[in-house]
Order: sequence, then structure tokens, then C-alpha cells
Amino acid sequence: MTPSLLLAESRTTIRLAIPLIIGHLGQMLIGLSDTLMLGWLGVTQLAASSFANTIIYLPMMLGIGMSMAVSIRVSQARGANEPAAARAALRHGIYITFGLGLFTVALAFALLPFLHLFKQDPRVVAIAPTFFVLIAVSMIPAMVSMAVKNHADAMNRPWPVFWISLGAVFLDIFLNWVMIFGKLGMPALGLEGAAISTIISRTASLAGMIWWCLRDPGIREWVPQRWFRAPDWVAVKSLLRTGFPASMQLLAEVSAFVMATFIIGNMGQAALASHQVAITCAATIFMVPLGISMALTVRIGEAFGAKNYGVMRTIVTSGWAMGVAFTVLSATSFVLFNRELAGAFIKGDPSGEVLEAAAALLIVAAAFQFCDAMQIISAGALRGLDDVHTPAWIAFWAYWVVSIPLGWVLAHPLKFGVTGMWWGITAGLTMTAVLLGIRVWRRTAAGVVH
Repeated sequence: MTPSLLLAESRTTIRLAIPLIIGHLGQMLIGLSDTLMLGWLGVTQLAASSFANTIIYLPMMLGIGMSMAVSIRVSQARGANEPAAARAALRHGIYITFGLGLFTVALAFALLPFLHLFKQDPRVVAIAPTFFVLIAVSMIPAMVSMAVKNHADAMNRPWPVFWISLGAVFLDIFLNWVMIFGKLGMPALGLEGAAISTIISRTASLAGMIWWCLRDPGIREWVPQRWFRAPDWVAVKSLLRTGFPASMQLLAEVSAFVMATFIIGNMGQAALASHQVAITCAATIFMVPLGISMALTVRIGEAFGAKNYGVMRTIVTSGWAMGVAFTVLSATSFVLFNRELAGAFIKGDPSGEVLEAAAALLIVAAAFQFCDAMQIISAGALRGLDDVHTPAWIAFWAYWVVSIPLGWVLAHPLKFGVTGMWWGITAGLTMTAVLLGIRVWRRTAAGVVH
């Protein structure tokens, strides 16, 4: 692996990763704008948003995992020059993600009578139900959009869906301003206004992506010629076999954060609000290594499909190098400007309790960013190899056997509070990064992949 070859592969990876990163950031900005504007309303509204979104994240991970299966199948089909396989992957991915969206709505309605069992602040539980159901409804277009977007990414055509997603972000910000605060003659809908805005924005984004697929001659051969036809159940099962373990890997990590959120919620609405601010900042930054990870899934998958095994380790190394370079910059920013970042979200906090807690959590976030980036980049490379089962088990053990028990001990018996819970999560991320890094390095060695 010569420096010139590594530099060349890094350039190729970054050219693909940049639009993916910006696209992921665009998707994240919808949630970020909701959090920012609801934070202006007050701590209770912000905490209610955190509580509802935290529950929704669990079925959402299933949708993301299934959409990743579309990316894996399409990139491998593109490497092998098999348009029919790519068309089938997108069509069946849409069926699966649409079904998961409907499941999310049904789950939200089923949970409504039991929200008090999560032991959150009564004021938060009282205002959360309508917002919770509406955000669940927004998951239908959001999940289907993921399948279409991942198909475009795997076809190395990420820019059109990026511009569509960015337009949806600006639409959401405008509608938030109108609906949350009651502008242009609209009533001030507050928390529910943010959810309605999200539904409209995500639906508009999906409509724009499908319109592009139908109009763009460059991918016409690679998208379904008949979008609505009886599914091939063998193909559906094959996609599920890839997508379900990928979903479980994501679900293990996110469910650990969900459990951490519930543990933190028991500490009061101020603790929960500070957690929401810090996790929103960390999740926004995470979109960069996630974009690099998706680029590696596409590039490794294409090399795997074309049987070009020799270049794989160089591709992986280029991804790691970009992840390290970015996290050095982002972690430094979190350390130097933690109070300023937290202060942008916190307005209705006269005691300053939420601001201080959120600023402290951003210091922890600076520490775990490196491991978080390394684990997601390695996982992306393994997905390109269709290696999804073992990483799922690694994630489960790291987050549920290490992170949650350790975080609880640090938060309660040792009385480190919210910060202790976050250090527990950091331990799990570190374990995952090390084990997945070793696995992808071994899998991309000469003679192992094939």
C-alpha cells in the first residue's frame, strides 16, 4: 500500500463521501431545527420532543438497516453490471420500508396508554402523545425515502437526492416558524406544529426523489420499470437476510442510547433536556463519519461485486484516515465552544442548570467521537462485504453488556449523574471500534474475502 495509492483511493472515497455527508446532514437538520426551535419554547417542550423521538428511534433503526441492504445489493449489482438486480433491490426495499413505516404508526398508537410507565416527568408525559403519534406518521415517508436515497448513493448519483433533501430542510424550517410560533395568520401550534411540519417536509422529499428517478435518463435502466408489482418473495427474503442483521447492529447501539435516555429522564426534565441538546449536537457531527461509512459500503460493495479484492484494504484505510482527521477537528470544537453550542439551544433556563449540564456532556461527546467514527466506518466496510451478522453480535455485547450496566453504575451508585451515563456509552463505543476494526482488517487481507 503505497502513499500515492492511498492518496488516490482517499480522493475517490471523499468525492463519493462529500455528497453523502451533506445529504445526511441535510436529513439531520430537520431534527436539529425542531430541537432548536422547540428549545426556544421551553425546557418541558424540549424534553417532550426528546422523549417521543427517543421511542421512535427504535423502529427507525429497522428502516435504516433495511435501506442499507438496498445500498449493499445495488452497489454489488453495479459492480457486476446487473441492472435487473438493482431494480429489484429498490422495489423490494420500498415495500419493506413502507411496511415498517406503517408498523411504526401502529406501535405509536399501541404505546399511548402506557407512556407513563417510562417513568418520565409527568409534565413531559402530559404533552407528548399527539406529538408522538404525528412523528410516527412522518416515519412512513422518511423510511421510504431512505431506500430511494440509498439506491441513488449506490449508483454514485448522490447529488440530486442531496438537493431534494436540502430543499426539504428549508421547507421544514419555514413551516416550523409558521406553525410553532403562529406566523402568517396561522395559530401557534407549538410542539404539534413541529411534528406537522416534519410530516409535510418528509413527504415532499420523498415525492421529489421519486420524481427524479422517473425523469433522470442516466439511471432509467437501473430503477424499476414497474414500481407496483407483486413482490418476488425469494428476493424479499434475501434482502431481509442482509437488512435485518444490519438493523440489529444499529438497533443495539441506538437502543442503548434509548435506555440511557430513559435512565436520564428519571433524573428530571432538566437532565433530559441537557441530554437532548448534547445528543443532537453529537448526532449532527456523526453524520460526517456516517457519510464516509456509506461511501465505503458502496466502494467495497462495488469492488466485491467486480471481484477486485486487492484494492479493498486501501479503501478501508482511506476511510479511517478521513475519520481521524475529521474527529480531531470536531472534538476540539466541542471542547473549546461547549458552552456556546449548548447556549444556542437553551433559552427558557433561568437557573442555568440545563446549560451547565449540556456543556459538560459535550466534553464527553468530544471524547467518544473518535471511537464512534471508527466503529461506523469499519461497519460500513463490512456491510459492503455482506458481513452483517457478527458485527450485530459485537454491537449487542458492547452496548448492552458493557455500556448500559457501566453507565448505570456511574450515574447512580457512584453519583456521576448524566455524565456517568455518557461515559458508559463511550466504553461500549470503544469496544465496538476495536473489534470491528480488527475484523475488517482481517477480512480485507489477500485471500480472505474470496
